Amino acid sequence: MQEWTGFIAAMRTGGWIMYPLSVLGVLALTIIIERAYVFSRFASAPARLFQPTSADDGRLDKLTPHHAFRRMAAPWLPGSDSPLWLREASAQAIASQIERDMGRGLWLLETIVTAAPLLGLLGTIVGMMKSFQLFGGNGLVDPGGVTGGVAQSLVATAIGLIVAVFALFAFNYFSRRLERLMDELESFANARLSALRLQHEARGKQG
Repeated sequence: MQEWTGFIAAMRTGGWIMYPLSVLGVLALTIIIERAYVFSRFASAPARLFQPTSADDGRLDKLTPHHAFRRMAAPWLPGSDSPLWLREASAQAIASQIERDMGRGLWLLETIVTAAPLLGLLGTIVGMMKSFQLFGGNGLVDPGGVTGGVAQSLVATAIGLIVAVFALFAFNYFSRRLERLMDELESFANARLSALRLQHEARGKQG
């Protein structure tokens, strides 16, 4: 309870700049939670899917329709008469769409990483200006007001840095997770493509 009271007091000390910083913090937290759910539900797959055969593709039916690997498996389904080059082009288009879907909101996290410390710096400037205005021609007019202005500048800077660091770690994690997903999808597609080429070569030799 005391920690919550102290947090509220710090928010009040920071002044009006705390409102946009709070909005950025809540927005960053929302994006992090939403992206964590998306990656955990739509970006994981059994290791067997990376084998160069399609014998274990039945596992794909257990994945949700919007799962990245189930979407990538669509061009490689057996029974299709489409040429290999058309399947490759379709797979590339699907991969691009998956990358856009999974990376949704990451640009906003990157923006928060830059905007939060700048807003904190703005709060610092406002607080220091408030303190300097209390110095008159005869010296210090209101010592309490000066310390309040300094406290405002320090709180705004601290909150801005906390939000920025929090968003930075999340952005780097999700960016790396997205890169790994795209590598896995590429390996998955290459395995299916290799299997189809072997099948075509075997049919050609039999013919």
